[in-house]
This record gives sequence, structure tokens and C-alpha cells, in this order.
Amino acid sequence: MAKDRRFRDVKKGKIKNIKREVKDRIVPFASSRLRAKAFITDIFMLFMPFVYFVIYVVMGSREDASHEKLLTWGYSLIPFLIILTIFMYKDRGRTPGERSQNLKVVDFNSLEKPSLFSIIFRNITLILTLIIPIAWFVMIFRKDSRTLHDFLSNTCVIIDDSNPQNS
Repeated sequence: MAKDRRFRDVKKGKIKNIKREVKDRIVPFASSRLRAKAFITDIFMLFMPFVYFVIYVVMGSREDASHEKLLTWGYSLIPFLIILTIFMYKDRGRTPGERSQNLKVVDFNSLEKPSLFSIIFRNITLILTLIIPIAWFVMIFRKDSRTLHDFLSNTCVIIDDSNPQNS
């Protein structure tokens, strides 16, 4: 597989989409850069509105929210996880951030849309991996850019070739 392209060409950017083999299949795994962009987009589009709503409407003010930090985070994370799960289940494994970067979450073995249980489990373990900083560095050192919550839920993030963006 690697004999038809040279490292020099990959390093200079002449070869853009590097596809890796998984169990006799070629899978276009998403790079860690694209995944980070999608995650940041999801945080600002989905999570931050919940945080502001909880701080200023539910808690009343920033000072009251700072006294009850655990409650503030809980009230913000639960609706975020629910909305994230709904987006991933209804939109073929894509959140708004993944849609903007042309990515999708699929089951690692079948490369199809993951089951509802896998999506829910993946999103819950996403919160756990946010707490553990070493879990995000796993993505940087792996060729397939899978993180801890991908391993636990048996999913992976790939480039969605079926729905190319208009550039």
C-alpha cells in the first residue's frame, strides 16, 4: 500500500487524502486537525448557549453560578449531550461541527451509522475523556486519530465522501 506514494510527497502536501487500511479495507480517517475544528465548532454552537442560559436564567447571575459550579456544569452538560445525541442519531452520525468539516462518526467494524446505544455511550464517555487530559493526546499519536471514547464505543470518525462540500 505504501509503495505507491513517497513520504516526501505526503510531507509536501502533494497527496491530500491519506487513506489507511483497516482489515483489508481502505478507510479515510479524519485527521486530528479536522476533528479539533469540528469539536470547537460544536462547543461554540451547541454548548455555549446552554452555559449562558444556565448562568443567567437558571442560576440568576454569574456570581450565583460561581458558587454552584458543579450544578452549573451539570445543568449545561446534560442538555448538550442530549442535543449532541439527537444530531448524531438523526443526521447519519454527524453533528453541526462534523457537518461543517465534512466528517461523520461510523461504527468501526461495519463503517455504517452507529447504533443509538453506541452514540449515547460515546457521548457520555466524551465527557470522561474531557476530564482526562492524556485521552486527547492519544488522538495525536495514532494514525487513525481515534480517541479513548472512540475505542470504548467502537466508533471512528471518517471523511464523508458521499456529501462533498461546495467550495
